[in-house]
Amino acid sequence: MEVDELGEAGDYDYALPPERIAQEPLADRSAARLLVVSRADGGLAHRHVRDLPEILRPGDLLVVNDTRVVPARLVGRRARTGGAWEGLYLRTEADGPHAGAWVMLARTRGRPAVGEHIALDPLPGAAGFGLVLVARGAGGAWLARPDIEVPVEEALERVGRVPLPGYVRGGVAHAADVERYQTVFARAAGSAAAPTAGLHFTEDLLGRLAERGVARATVTLHVGLDTFRPITSPRIDEHPMHTEWCRCPPETAAAIAETRRRGGRVVAVGTTTVRTLETAARHGVVTSWEGSTDLFIRPGFRFRAVDALVTNFHLPRTTLLVLVSTFASRSIIRHAYDEAIREQYRFLSYGDAMLLVP
Repeated sequence: MEVDELGEAGDYDYALPPERIAQEPLADRSAARLLVVSRADGGLAHRHVRDLPEILRPGDLLVVNDTRVVPARLVGRRARTGGAWEGLYLRTEADGPHAGAWVMLARTRGRPAVGEHIALDPLPGAAGFGLVLVARGAGGAWLARPDIEVPVEEALERVGRVPLPGYVRGGVAHAADVERYQTVFARAAGSAAAPTAGLHFTEDLLGRLAERGVARATVTLHVGLDTFRPITSPRIDEHPMHTEWCRCPPETAAAIAETRRRGGRVVAVGTTTVRTLETAARHGVVTSWEGSTDLFIRPGFRFRAVDALVTNFHLPRTTLLVLVSTFASRSIIRHAYDEAIREQYRFLSYGDAMLLVP
């Protein structure tokens, strides 16, 4: 496989027709199309996600991200001006002078000031509350404190909406999105966006994979700020990565070691799973690990943990596109994306998928 040089952000640009951006999930998650791509020679095959039991081998290990999306989209008004305000909860600050504050992205007209109060709109039948802006954070984020003392999950259940990305219906969620913008294996609450490759899996598909002899293991990465940040610097090596919390449990590290011993392949579901496993393998082999990662997988990176990858089609000029291009090569991914657009695949969060194989 060819190895790319570190390049410019423009090397990861492409023209995405707006009509190719999926606006609704399919009725059957596993009916999504699957473009199978050979990392060795760029060969392509058109399949469906439901065909994975026929494509993967007995002895392979499927690793998924079990993070759970929280109702992170917030809507309210600035008390000082009455102006509309929208926010996206990312995480709670763990330590330092602002420990306990909410870290969030925010959008409003004008320039909010530290100390401002935001009155949040509650969900029907729920009691509302407000936020006080306490500081500016990294990457354009805000830090804010709720004016009530309840656990963050309870607070978000009162005021939070499904955090659909803006390219899906302008971010306006429907009732069905509560279930559809969540993987069937979601367990650990903490993400501001779904690990979208995992959305294609159903309990039936997972059962058929198990019958095929494909084992399953989990990691956790709570999707945060960097999912929403395009590369704006001219060169990709100038792009700052912020941290996201992740965990590779001991049983997953052991399953990977056993898979390697038996000659099986490690198949990551999603770029978040790749980043978690490769962070855990930073010393050569996958070990149990927990903490914050700022790993930016870009040309020159040596993959130690992952052999194959299920992933959706990504926006141009993003670290996600750089990751998959590093895994397969820019030319192979460019060819695959051109083919997907030509064949009218559905792109982004509710879209179709790729399987990158050795």
